[in-house]
Amino acid sequence: MTSTLTAGASPALRSTVLARRNWKTPVSLLIFALLGLIGFGLLGQSSEVTFNWTGTGDDVIIPNWVEDSKRIGIVFGILMLAITAVSGWFTWNRTKTPAWLVLVFGLLFVTALLASVGTGGRVPVVYLATGAISFAVPVVLGALAGVMGERVGVVNIAIEGQLLLGAFMAAIVGTMTGNLFLGMASAMIGGALVAMILASFSIKYLVDQIIIGVVLNVLVAGITSFFYSAVMTNDSETFNFPGTLSFLAIPGLSEIPLIGPILFNHRITTYAVFILVPLIGLLMYKTRWGLRLRAVGEHPLAADTVGINVNGTRFRVMTLAGLIAGLGGAALSIGSVGPFIRDMSAGQGYIALACVILGRWNPWYAATAALMFGFARIFQVWSGQAGSGIPADFIAMIPYLVTLIAVAGFVGKSVGPAGAGKAYVKQ
Repeated sequence: MTSTLTAGASPALRSTVLARRNWKTPVSLLIFALLGLIGFGLLGQSSEVTFNWTGTGDDVIIPNWVEDSKRIGIVFGILMLAITAVSGWFTWNRTKTPAWLVLVFGLLFVTALLASVGTGGRVPVVYLATGAISFAVPVVLGALAGVMGERVGVVNIAIEGQLLLGAFMAAIVGTMTGNLFLGMASAMIGGALVAMILASFSIKYLVDQIIIGVVLNVLVAGITSFFYSAVMTNDSETFNFPGTLSFLAIPGLSEIPLIGPILFNHRITTYAVFILVPLIGLLMYKTRWGLRLRAVGEHPLAADTVGINVNGTRFRVMTLAGLIAGLGGAALSIGSVGPFIRDMSAGQGYIALACVILGRWNPWYAATAALMFGFARIFQVWSGQAGSGIPADFIAMIPYLVTLIAVAGFVGKSVGPAGAGKAYVKQ
């Protein structure tokens, strides 16, 4: 006798684990919003401030924006509080605050800050924007080198050394040959040399990447300081007087009001940034080469299994990253002031590394973070010229303080490529 038992399908038990709310972004925005409303608005000085939108020599004149600085602080502070509330709503619903909303908040805060510092005078918008881009160039190039390195699994701590040796090589070779383009080429070779040493020790000899990176930074600082003292200072005209790269205005585009002088009247090192950021972003995320590159950094064993030469890829990409960082070093010397100065990189390689983390290992975001550092640098210069009353020592620490606040307040728990910092030994 056969019996069939038909049981009704019971509903599956489902357990929903809600994501933890991360209040770091709205709390950070709230702090800055209150600072803007109270510091720049309610307690700010009531005086007219003029936002000047036109550079010197421009054919088309954009009317200035003249407004009471205290009113700007109050109105923009209220708008920032509104954005903070929206960010809190997103967080309550366990959704990330959109990047564009944070960008709008940042623009409001910066405008209120500039109005407060420039109260009773004028705010040269074109000067500040072009200065921010120029100061950001070495950091952007260093950050690109860092992104490329970590995407293949090598933590490029030696960005500082690559920038410093690049600046040194550009100055001394540019002076001795009288050719700044040879100086740029030698800077790139110098950066690549440091990167190749880092890659060789970490890939072939399995030395800890952090340790060898720090050692290289100290070594380059010592070598450049020695030659600066022993050679350059004794005969600067022969060894340390390269001049600077010329500004190249793009015909037609450089004449566009406001945008033209900001984007289309720069040195070749800046134009290199305009090309490299989208190019690396495209290659990294839209090509087979980029897919293989990221596979090496995320899961080297799986990449090796499908036939990718993991260590060879790491070495080649690190060499390319060193070339880019070396160009950033050239931007420090011949792309800015000209002569080499002892410890010229001044920690910008480490700032670039922070931008890599702040930008979540994405070329576009890392470049944006570096631009924030560039603005902090030009604000440091302008606020001193404007007679803001801010203590000089505090002004000097502004770029590094801004970077620290950004990393601590907005990054959260960042997870880089899984294979970063880990040597790969073929089984």
